[in-house]
Amino acid sequence: MATLRSQIKRNRQTLKRQARNKSVRSEMRTRSKTAAVAVESGAEGADEALRLAVKRIDKAAAKGVIHKNQAANRKSRLMRRAAKPTPSA
Repeated sequence: MATLRSQIKRNRQTLKRQARNKSVRSEMRTRSKTAAVAVESGAEGADEALRLAVKRIDKAAAKGVIHKNQAANRKSRLMRRAAKPTPSA
């Protein structure tokens, strides 16, 4: 257990930051999965889901939750999945 006041404060700040980052990361992953599923199934709302996923990825990068190159890689991967021709029945 920390005994220095500065370290106690630092621990409080870290917990707050971890909770905030977890929330942002979770939202980003959820949107990405939703977009990927929509694209794979060929749903009509796939474009909107993709747009929202890219928006969340950009926000996570802007907040420093993920690195900007990681954001670029995630967006690229999503766009590649969206560009693939859907299998026709």
